[in-house]
Amino acid sequence: MTEYDYWKIFPRMPRKVTIGDITVRDGFQHIEKFISTRAKIFYAEEMIFAGCRNIEVTNLGNPYLMPQFRDAEEVLAHLKGERFRERCRKRGIDPDAVCITAVTIREAAVDRAVELRRKGIGPDRCLMMVSTEEEHHFANSGCTLPQYWKEAERATRKCRDAGMQMCGTVSTIWGSPIAGATELKDAVEFTRRWLSIGATDIEHADHDGSASAPEVYRYFSMILDALPDTRLHIAHFHETKRVAAASVLAALQAGITHFEATLGGMGGQPANFLDDCPVPGTGEYYYRDPRYVGLVCLEDLLVQIDEMGIAHGYDVDRVLWLGRQMERTVGHRLRSEAVVNGRTEKAGHPEFSRPGLKKLKEKLGESPGQKFPADWSATAVLPPGMGR
Repeated sequence: MTEYDYWKIFPRMPRKVTIGDITVRDGFQHIEKFISTRAKIFYAEEMIFAGCRNIEVTNLGNPYLMPQFRDAEEVLAHLKGERFRERCRKRGIDPDAVCITAVTIREAAVDRAVELRRKGIGPDRCLMMVSTEEEHHFANSGCTLPQYWKEAERATRKCRDAGMQMCGTVSTIWGSPIAGATELKDAVEFTRRWLSIGATDIEHADHDGSASAPEVYRYFSMILDALPDTRLHIAHFHETKRVAAASVLAALQAGITHFEATLGGMGGQPANFLDDCPVPGTGEYYYRDPRYVGLVCLEDLLVQIDEMGIAHGYDVDRVLWLGRQMERTVGHRLRSEAVVNGRTEKAGHPEFSRPGLKKLKEKLGESPGQKFPADWSATAVLPPGMGR
C-alpha cells in the first residue's frame, strides 16, 4: 500500500519551524538607493510585532564600503531602547526573547559590536562568513581561508566574552558564482570548524541560487547525521532560478527547522551604486542582471509553510500587508506572489460565481451537490487491468 501520511514518509520533517527575517540587512544591502533610518526601524519593529523573534538589522562593517548601513548605531540604539522594549511588552512580547543580529564580516566589525555592547546598544548576535571556495571567500573578505579562520577564532572569542552569540556562515555549499562546482563534504567540515572555535549556530547559505532540491536534501541529511541538534542549523537560500521553494521543501524533508527570508525576496550582493553615486560594495556584481536576484521570499514562504500545517508563529496577513508596503518603500514590484494573490481561501471566492446554476440544476431535476448523472453507479467501474 502507498503511504499517504507525509510525516511518515519524511519522519524528520518538523511540525514547527523558526523563520528569521533578514530584510533590513540582507534585503536592503542590494538596493541601490538609501533606505531611510525611519523605514529601517519601521520594518524591524513591525516584523517583531508580526511574530519574528530572530531578526538581522544591520552590518557593522566599514560604511564607506556599504553606506546603506551608515545608520547602524541609530537602528540598534532604537531596538535596544526602553521605549521600544515597552512597546513590545504592551503587545505581550518579551523583548529579551528577540534576538537582534548584526553582520560583522571582519574582526574590526566585531570590535565595534563589542564596544556598542558596552554602551548597552550592541547586538545579541554577530555573524561572520566563510566560503568553501576560496576565490569567492577572497572577494567577500579580502583574506585567504587560513588567514580568515584565525581571525574568526579571535573574533568569536571576543564576541562570546562580551556576552554575544556568534553565527558562523558557510557559503558556496552548492556551488560558487566564481569557480563553479564545490564539494558538499567541504561544507560539512567547515561547519564542524565553526562549532569548534565557538560559534553558537551555523547559517548554511546558498548565496547565488546554485542549490537544487536533491542536493539540498542530500546536504542537510549529511549535516543532521553528523550534527543532529537542529537548533544549530539555519537554511539560507537565494533565488536566481525560481526554485528556492523546492529547496525549502527539501530542507524541511531532511529535518531542518530554522530558515531565513526577506520581504519581497530582496537581497543579494552589496550594492555598488547608491542613490546617485557608485560605491565600492564588494566590487562588480556576480550576476548577469542584478535585478533578478535575492533571497527566498518571506511572504510566499510563510504561505507555503502555513498551508502545510507547520507552525511558525507569524501573523501571516500582517506580513502580507508589510510586503505591500515594502513595494512602495523601494519603489518597484518585488518577487512576492502572495502579496498579490493572497493565501488559498478555503471558502473560495463566491463573488466570482456565475448566476443561474441553482435554477439550471432545478430545471434538470438534479439535487444540490449532485456531481454525476443519477443513473450512474455510485463509484466508477474501470475497464479490466486499469487500476483498482
